[in-house]
Amino acid sequence: MFETINPAPPDAILGLSEAFQKDPNPQKINLGVGVYKDENGQTPVLACVKEAEQRLLQAEASKSYLPIDGLEAYTALSQQLIFGMGHEIVRDGRAATVQTPGGTGALRVAGDFVRRMFPQATVWLSDPTWPNHPNVFGSAGLPVASYPYFKATRNSVDFDGMLAAVLEHIPGGDVLLIHGCCHNPTGADLSREQWQQVASMCAQRGILPLLDFAYQGFGDGLHEDTGGVRVVAAHCREFLVASSYSKNFGLYNERIGALTLVAADAATAATARSHLKICIRTNYSNPPAHGGQIVATILGDANLRHQWAAELATMCNRINAMRHLFVKTLNEQRVERDFSFMAHQRGMFSYSGLTAAQVQALREQYSVYIIDSGRINVAGMTTANMDYLCTAIAEVLRSGKYG
Repeated sequence: MFETINPAPPDAILGLSEAFQKDPNPQKINLGVGVYKDENGQTPVLACVKEAEQRLLQAEASKSYLPIDGLEAYTALSQQLIFGMGHEIVRDGRAATVQTPGGTGALRVAGDFVRRMFPQATVWLSDPTWPNHPNVFGSAGLPVASYPYFKATRNSVDFDGMLAAVLEHIPGGDVLLIHGCCHNPTGADLSREQWQQVASMCAQRGILPLLDFAYQGFGDGLHEDTGGVRVVAAHCREFLVASSYSKNFGLYNERIGALTLVAADAATAATARSHLKICIRTNYSNPPAHGGQIVATILGDANLRHQWAAELATMCNRINAMRHLFVKTLNEQRVERDFSFMAHQRGMFSYSGLTAAQVQALREQYSVYIIDSGRINVAGMTTANMDYLCTAIAEVLRSGKYG
């Protein structure tokens, strides 16, 4: 039977990384895949993670399964990280958190839960969004649709378009996916006032918010980046949060995330948790242990938590410094296009405004790897490669051959 299968299309982002690995150019730059890189172009293991792993290794006595919903300490500390110590949602038991294999796993469990409980619901995604979003929810059997989010002519949030979609097109009972901070792929986030308008409308119209919260700490700070979540919590009695610790702990290959469901009361949250556990049991049964143990060890120890916050701030500051250096270096190249918007965006990504043809020219002529949409992983920039990168972009733009 297998001989009848046709090849699947390659993943647009991971396929780009494969091409990058094969490129012999010593000046090649990978701005495609969404992983943090330090000034040396490496994805580091945080010192706090190394210390936590040493403690775990010394104390480890078993490799037994975790519970279906994961490590209890991990899920409790995840709630505190999202909502803050003593928040009424945590205090009143309104949150049910399950440990998942990465943020992608959290999204898939959310999709399976919505499909199981509300099979008529549609998931509404921002346009543009992370390319895997429609695949994840489509594979869960849910229809997906999109709402306007980004105005390319202004390089900013198309809030009027988003608001009109919420008011006119998204019915009660549907799911509105919003990036909690550091929007992927644009880097353009909602303001607090915009969050308040959207959250208020969701509450009034019975729309279920699903916050993809993959980059906490990479915007303006660990607490500051929860601003959107806290606004939703103030307006909506029910919502979902999909968290990832791949980026802010550097635990990419440990696949560690969490899904938090907030209900109107503790009893409803407990009932919902029982169905989340069925979704998990029929998928991957229970989560891997090591990544969750690392996160729980760090968050549960005051010294390690302080060290982690400092290391995360260093990563965030480096990304923001690269944004400003990129704008400055392009200005020195005297390009006619204004890239100053990139200095004001947040997180690892920005929509550069480069066309698919310009991106292809950068790849073929300069070994600069950017995905076709023009999304740039700012964390792939360094002081060492900035001049080469900006020279390449300037020459492609000046040539006028690629739109």
